[in-house]
Amino acid sequence: MKVLYAFQGTGNGHVARAQEIIPILKKYAEVGTLISGHQSQLKTDFPIDFQYKGISLLYNKSGGISYKKTFFENNFSFAFKAIREINLNQYDLIINDYEPLTAWACKLRNLKMLELSHQASMSFKETPKPKSKDFLGEFILKYYAPSKNKIGFHFDNYNPQIKKPVIRRKIRNLDPSKKGFYIVYLPSFSDENILKVLNQIPVQWKVFSKYAKIQSRQNNVEIFPIDEFHFLNSFENCEGILCNAGFEGPAEALFMNKKLFVIPIHNQYEQECNAFALSEMGISNSKILDVKEISDWVNSYQNILVDYPDNTEEIILNEVLTF
Repeated sequence: MKVLYAFQGTGNGHVARAQEIIPILKKYAEVGTLISGHQSQLKTDFPIDFQYKGISLLYNKSGGISYKKTFFENNFSFAFKAIREINLNQYDLIINDYEPLTAWACKLRNLKMLELSHQASMSFKETPKPKSKDFLGEFILKYYAPSKNKIGFHFDNYNPQIKKPVIRRKIRNLDPSKKGFYIVYLPSFSDENILKVLNQIPVQWKVFSKYAKIQSRQNNVEIFPIDEFHFLNSFENCEGILCNAGFEGPAEALFMNKKLFVIPIHNQYEQECNAFALSEMGISNSKILDVKEISDWVNSYQNILVDYPDNTEEIILNEVLTF
């Protein structure tokens, strides 16, 4: 059986999930890999067969999507050309983790494709969402990488077709402890905006920044370039994490029983939905970098226990490869 695993490179969560799923797939099938997008800071630890710049949502430095940058810094004509020309006929099954080029190619050619992603969970009515509708956000979720057949991942089994998070082996192998400091991963904010707030909150912070080239310190805040090994070591030993309201990062924090505070990227509807779902679980969140809210969270007690079983191989065998 020949399988193509196509995944989005815009966010680290897609890459983290691929790190766990692709080795499992390779035990049972001949697997090709395709990635598009250009915003992830994680590196793949497996070979990539096809790589495209694709279409990425781009951000400003104050925590929001920049529609101007998204429109002008993506090469849409190249993406449309790739959709027309990409050769998918050699594959028996295409698995898609919110990757738009193969999703649209499959839709236009009526090819067999299964979406296996967090975004897939947003199409089920049981998934927690804010009461106020975001019609543009719903439109993007539906048509950015369209699919008919879906298995979703979310913080809980809200629907039989929604599975609990894929926790990668690198996280499951950690031995968590709590040494008092907090880590920060907010790539949608500039380092200057983060420092302005965290310097006012007297605990130790370790900020992992896509802008930093070297390690530096300003009072109680250390800033580090993105490095997976160093991040995992800090994650293992931190008290808690302040991050955007993505999916894999918060899910890993819950699995590690770390205190968690999320700030959804402004105008990013999926993250607003994630923040809402987390708030229903008792997780703190805010729309902005706010000194008082973050201080209150640092001084609060949080102990939210989750059960995220190691059943990814079972899902792949029983529900993906039998599709």
